[in-house]
Amino acid sequence: MQARKKYILTAFCACWLLLFYFGGAQIRQLKVPSRRQSEELAAARRWPAWDDEATLKSFVARSAGDGGDVELRESPKIKRENKANVYKDSRCRMETCFDLPLCEQRGFRVYIYPLSKTDKVSESYQKILSSIQGSRYYTPDPLQACLFIMGIDTLDRDQLSLQYIHNVDAKIQSFPLWNNGRNHLIFNLYSGTWPDYTEDLGFDIGQAMVAKASFYMERYRPHFDVSIPLFSREHPQKGGEKGWLLSNKVPPRRKYLLVFKGKRYLTGIGSDTRNALHHIHNGKDIISLTTCKHGKDWVKHKDDRCDRDNQEYEKYDYQELLHNSTFCLVPRGRRLGSFRFLESLQAACIPVLLSNGWELPFSDVIDWSKTVVVGDERLLLQVPSTVRSIDNDKILAFRQHTQFLWDAYFSSVEKIVSTTLEIIKDRIFTHVSRNKHMWNKLPGGLFVLPQYSTFVADYPFYYLDMGLTPKKEFTALIHAVSPLVSQSQPIIKLILALAKSKYCSQIIVLWNCDKPLVPKNKWPSTRMPLIVIKGGRKTMSSRFFPYDVITTDAVLSLDEDTVLSTNEVDFAFTVWCSFPDRIVGYPARSHFWDSNKGLWGYTSKWTNEYSMVLTGAAFYHRYYHYLFTNYLPASLLALIDQTANCEDILMNFLVSAVTKLPSIKVTQKKQYKETLMQQGLKSTLWANPDHFTQRQNCINTFASWFGAMPLVQSQLRLDPVLFKDQVSILRKKYRDIERP
Repeated sequence: MQARKKYILTAFCACWLLLFYFGGAQIRQLKVPSRRQSEELAAARRWPAWDDEATLKSFVARSAGDGGDVELRESPKIKRENKANVYKDSRCRMETCFDLPLCEQRGFRVYIYPLSKTDKVSESYQKILSSIQGSRYYTPDPLQACLFIMGIDTLDRDQLSLQYIHNVDAKIQSFPLWNNGRNHLIFNLYSGTWPDYTEDLGFDIGQAMVAKASFYMERYRPHFDVSIPLFSREHPQKGGEKGWLLSNKVPPRRKYLLVFKGKRYLTGIGSDTRNALHHIHNGKDIISLTTCKHGKDWVKHKDDRCDRDNQEYEKYDYQELLHNSTFCLVPRGRRLGSFRFLESLQAACIPVLLSNGWELPFSDVIDWSKTVVVGDERLLLQVPSTVRSIDNDKILAFRQHTQFLWDAYFSSVEKIVSTTLEIIKDRIFTHVSRNKHMWNKLPGGLFVLPQYSTFVADYPFYYLDMGLTPKKEFTALIHAVSPLVSQSQPIIKLILALAKSKYCSQIIVLWNCDKPLVPKNKWPSTRMPLIVIKGGRKTMSSRFFPYDVITTDAVLSLDEDTVLSTNEVDFAFTVWCSFPDRIVGYPARSHFWDSNKGLWGYTSKWTNEYSMVLTGAAFYHRYYHYLFTNYLPASLLALIDQTANCEDILMNFLVSAVTKLPSIKVTQKKQYKETLMQQGLKSTLWANPDHFTQRQNCINTFASWFGAMPLVQSQLRLDPVLFKDQVSILRKKYRDIERP
């Protein structure tokens, strides 16, 4: 036993002597790094540190002058220092850097500083300012405002840009209301400059909120700043083009699975991501094309791939790729944001993001998990397999949601600005703010006014999502403009017909007549309450005022000379209960495009197509009263009051803009009014020869304000079962409808 131990010890010592003899020189050359050197080495080492890193070649061979992607290699200490330099008030929140009592005192009103006479304003910034001036929150009086917008163009803060405004610090300090930026909002699309493109705006923003494109998550101050999308100067101010998903094709996959076509940066920030994109191109269902042919010195910096990439790049049309791809790659450029993000949304091409650290637009309220696929710049090769694994049902849902978000929040500068203002308003008045469901479901947050209600179930367009149905009761609202001189007048007959309806909960007469109110005993007795209210202003817009006396969700709007039977009322209400978000009624009208005049036209001809149901005899939800009064601008309400016309057309415009659907006509009935001339009374406004001309003009004025034509043509008409069938009248539920 002792001999065995001796042999083992001798062999061990011999091994050490051999190791020292043959490898001693190399061991003596090794140096133990200091703690500081270790930290520097760790910061310089790229992540991830794979065990087989030696066998994994880099996507791009680094040139001597290429700094690579600086953001990916910055140490945490450097990042903190940069952040401190950019935003000195990085801890700002609404409670600490915003004067909330000022807004509670004055209401949410927005003031724009006078434009500078020396500095030019870019086209994009002018669109932003015009959108604010056209909103219901704008005020020209700074003493009435609680939010302030600078007249200095701050969109492009790249010092190399021709639109860069110098000496902004000195200019804003001269503003008497600046107050270190408190209650101010700054818009920005481009920040920083070559080569790092940091978040620096080139001036001290103080405690101002920033509505900015390409926001880094680390720089973004949650519930204080607003992340907005990067949009081009050609982006329309109002309306905007519709999305490209015209039909829900099944299966929803297109010709190409994944596409990208854009610039490739040879050096500087963002170059790592774009230089690697050629690795996933297969020329079949994945098209990933880049070109280095851009900028002044591209020939000077071009590499071995440039000529080949440029040749392949020219083979494909960008618009054709957008129209025919299921997924669109949206990699970062010099900054995190890209024009391709909005282009993909419009094209119903599901965005696949490669932009690490990007705070997505309106992320406080929009649930982007239903619309985009978020990739990792460092794991590019996993993207193809990831998108291939997404099933058809989810693809269709994603594509549908791209269209909703595009139309609701991004199709125009006005919608981007309005969404920004509404988000800020919700932060100020948290007790009457929208919830995530309202922002992420049709029709979108801009058409939901939380002052009406903060409960989802109180809005007509959420009934289906909530599994709810309207209550089986309605309020009849009769607009009276003629004096009551006879018990045989149409309004009396109308009240008696309504009184027989089993669904009618109350009858309200809106007295907009110049004559005094008639005594209560002149009105017929009814089983339900008959309420007569006097119009305060006696204007046409007052018929759609949200009167507190209306207690039901369903409202039947009626002109005083409307002729309807009880069966017609009940049937129309039954139909409305199935479509509570739309206008359902009898008199239909249509619009058309007059190519000769280049204007919209209005017609009352009896055809198979219609786009409006007039509110002289129609059901709708009472929320539209609130929306009509509080959403539409004062200029449109003044127009219908001055002309005493077009209020029914405007209501159709509003409801169609909300639902993106046509109104619904029930039962074929050509004559729904009784001529007042037969009653010995003065003629109604319908007999005015200028009436039709005014309605033509109204259509074009309304379309201009909405930015597009929201009315939708329809050929649908809903009739009762067995309507005009050759069967016994006793088998029919609504028998009076067929009578002349």
